[in-house]
Amino acid sequence: MQALFSEIFTRPLLNLLIFLYQTLPVQDLGLAIILLTILIRVILFPFVAKSIKAQKALAEIQPELKAVQEKYKNNKEEQAKQIMELYRARGVSPFSGCLPVLIQLPLLFALFWVFSAIVGPGAIEKLYSFVPHPDSINTITFGFLDLAKPSAALAILAGATQFLQAYLTPQAPTGATQGSTFAKSLQWQTTYFLPIFITVIAFRFASALPLYWTVLNIIGVIQQSGVIGRIFRRPRQ
Repeated sequence: MQALFSEIFTRPLLNLLIFLYQTLPVQDLGLAIILLTILIRVILFPFVAKSIKAQKALAEIQPELKAVQEKYKNNKEEQAKQIMELYRARGVSPFSGCLPVLIQLPLLFALFWVFSAIVGPGAIEKLYSFVPHPDSINTITFGFLDLAKPSAALAILAGATQFLQAYLTPQAPTGATQGSTFAKSLQWQTTYFLPIFITVIAFRFASALPLYWTVLNIIGVIQQSGVIGRIFRRPRQ
């Protein structure tokens, strides 16, 4: 299982990162990580955009959900049934916010290994034959930050941007169904527990990881605020 995970996630990410490092005009590992982060976000864009749209739709039906809860407050079974009917009628799902998180988890685990092994001799052995093999990798980026060592500033920034992105996410509905309860629990963990978890982990690992997470969060905040959509939206005639 570990070997399969490595071949599907870890090895391709490692090869892509070193390929970017080798082909950039300036061989800067930090810039390569930023570019890798942008590419990952572009790949995930359809899933994230669909999730944001669905979450906004869930927020919009809050008044209807509250009306159903009030009407059937003494009959929880019927209340749950009517809430699910409302979801189906509006074409939304209380699980809409789960997909991007679940997709990013294996990528995050793979990147833990990639950023830990990028400076080791074993990383070169994992490269594909068509990827340029570097003699060495300079882990100093932007002239002062060593990506092979932990950075308290980046760890805090990664946690703060994670909280900001989660805070900007439309709130899940407060219905009494199993799906909505799970959605609320996941949202609470994403908003409060995950930023703390990311910060604690980032304090102990190479700063390459919080750099990736911070850039990913910043892109997510921009997307959540609708800036990307306004840029690409055609002006009305």
